[in-house]
Amino acid sequence: MDSLPLPAFLYALALAITFQSLAASATTTAYPSIPGAASVDCSVAGGDSNLIPPRREVYDNGRIFDITHRYFPDLPVWDSKDGLGRHFLWLEYSIKNGSSANGSAMMLGVHTGTHVDAPGHFYDSYFDAGFDVDSLDLEVLNGYALLVDVPRDKNITAEVMKSLEIPRGVRRVLFRTLNTDRRLMFKKEFDSSFVGFKEDGAKWLVENTDIKLVGVDYLSAAAYDHSVPSHLAFLESREIILVEGLKLDNVPEGLYMLNCLPLRLVGSEASPIRCMLIR
Repeated sequence: MDSLPLPAFLYALALAITFQSLAASATTTAYPSIPGAASVDCSVAGGDSNLIPPRREVYDNGRIFDITHRYFPDLPVWDSKDGLGRHFLWLEYSIKNGSSANGSAMMLGVHTGTHVDAPGHFYDSYFDAGFDVDSLDLEVLNGYALLVDVPRDKNITAEVMKSLEIPRGVRRVLFRTLNTDRRLMFKKEFDSSFVGFKEDGAKWLVENTDIKLVGVDYLSAAAYDHSVPSHLAFLESREIILVEGLKLDNVPEGLYMLNCLPLRLVGSEASPIRCMLIR
């Protein structure tokens, strides 16, 4: 904080106070505070208090798989022990407090949960030039994709990439790793031991395959100790899109139609994204 100019410090302080106030109002002036909390009243017109909304992972008799993680307080956040926390989502106004409708608001980082990276994430010149998530190619984000299992005892190196024998012409690959087996995306505390691409694996993919979409099952496509060089290798050409934090448990290996849609956040280097696989 000492290095911040006074106006910047005051702005940051005001923002923090505002956010704390909004978060507090979630439990006092709006109702309920968090979906799924014990205080939730499920009553509806007619007095039926036993309604339970369906929350599915698989649709249409196993034809459609939702591979997006839900946003909930224990969702892991990069380099944090505390997860997303309770106050990322709150009701600004509610029927129970006299409003004619319920209206929620949220505050979270754009790299939270299942998300997509744009070239500006690791290249400042690309960020300044406007290579944001609104500039990403939807054709790359939607189309046939191959889900492959990575050897469970290794990060994704050049050797591992060679062993997967992904044929030329395959443009979208989702890499399921030990992260899925360990259920790391279901653990609140960030775990830096996650499996990801080493620099040589990222470079091998760029130079020896036709892959333009790389999907992974934790918060970063790059291994923790190779975060910068691996991202630089992937994003330099501005042709490869990284989709991170995918939910790949209980999805059979194979070929699918992939549909991924990010928010159109102009000026942002990342966005939460909804992804599904269709047989």
